[in-house]
Amino acid sequence: MQSNAFLLSPPHCSSSSSSSSTWYLRHTDSIHRYPNFRLNSFPPKRKSVHGVSIPSSSTTSLTYSSLSAYSNSCKWNTNTSKSGRHFRCNDAIKSIHETPPPLSPSSSSSSNSLSQRLELGVLFCLWYVSNIYFNIFNKQVLKVYPYPVTISLIQFAIGTLLILIMWSFNLYKRPNITKSQLVAIVPLAIVHTMGNLCTNMSLGKVSVSFTHTVKALEPFFSVIISALFLGEVPTVWVLSSLVPVVGGVAMASLTEDSFDWVGFWSAMGSNLANQSRNVFSKQFMVKKEESLDNITLFSMITILSFALNVPLTLCMEGVKFSPSFLQSAGLDVRELCVRTLLSGLCFHAHQQIAYMILQRVSPVTHSVGNCVKRVVVIVSSVLFFKTPVSPINSIGTGIALAGVFLYSRVKQINKPKRSE
Repeated sequence: MQSNAFLLSPPHCSSSSSSSSTWYLRHTDSIHRYPNFRLNSFPPKRKSVHGVSIPSSSTTSLTYSSLSAYSNSCKWNTNTSKSGRHFRCNDAIKSIHETPPPLSPSSSSSSNSLSQRLELGVLFCLWYVSNIYFNIFNKQVLKVYPYPVTISLIQFAIGTLLILIMWSFNLYKRPNITKSQLVAIVPLAIVHTMGNLCTNMSLGKVSVSFTHTVKALEPFFSVIISALFLGEVPTVWVLSSLVPVVGGVAMASLTEDSFDWVGFWSAMGSNLANQSRNVFSKQFMVKKEESLDNITLFSMITILSFALNVPLTLCMEGVKFSPSFLQSAGLDVRELCVRTLLSGLCFHAHQQIAYMILQRVSPVTHSVGNCVKRVVVIVSSVLFFKTPVSPINSIGTGIALAGVFLYSRVKQINKPKRSE
């Protein structure tokens, strides 16, 4: 809005001169063009003394200086002197029509959307990179140190320490867990512990690429467990998408040079445990009085898994990570400790980031990202360890991963129905 007139009047004028002290300054464009000028608001009054006309000593004048379109207010200073009362406008009158327009909602929302996409892209990259290095360091450790239960305990211990540090420095709010919540989380921690233990057992027996090829059967276990515990009846399209998954894994298994039955069934056990954890998590999050955010739930699962793994390690493997034992086994203690530490850090990082991504995207998008991550891990491990791969093995792995991607897309289009 543009004003066409400004009213400038002295606030302390006498009543006799108030009518003459009101001036309207029109045409503001000319005012902006000439910022420094002086206005005499009143011509000098003359009075007659003994018949002689002389100027009045109480002449009021108005001085306007430094008119600028960017001041905030107009302040008046009153100075009384013998020559009269002067009013000076030291600050400028703010020009409304030159105020910059506010940002439109569309531009603000687009910038927020762009920043969110960039943040999500960074999280996906960190997820993939941390998973790649976890598998590489883990395989290097398990090659020379075949104690997967002890390695699992160390990984959970590192994760627990990081979580406690995060809570201590208020990097994330420490939760107030009730007894009912703790009881509901214990089954999640049990299957989470078994899933990680089975994965480490498989990595210790077979190649990284073959372990992740078998773990591509996760959708198959997800459909079965969801049907049994959640009553979700899969559609024909969902069942059809599982055919290439099962067929591709079978083809890759028959042609795998490092095939081992312990490694194969350990990877299958990892699938069963991980999908059971997902189903239990879904049941847990449905109850509003017990539900927690994903990061807090993962933190509690990690701490409980560490507590569960301590007696399990002592019963199955004993104390096998002492310096004396490592030296007697002829191992480089420093190198083994460094790689074990890096493996534990990457293990906690890729799972923490996975839960952070799950808070931002739908489960279907997360499943597709997990499929792409498995492809990246398989290719990276084959190149790093120079694993011999036959053409049929490569085709089988490709078919299985394509089936996983197809399954994710079908799940998005055809949502499963619940049985009555």
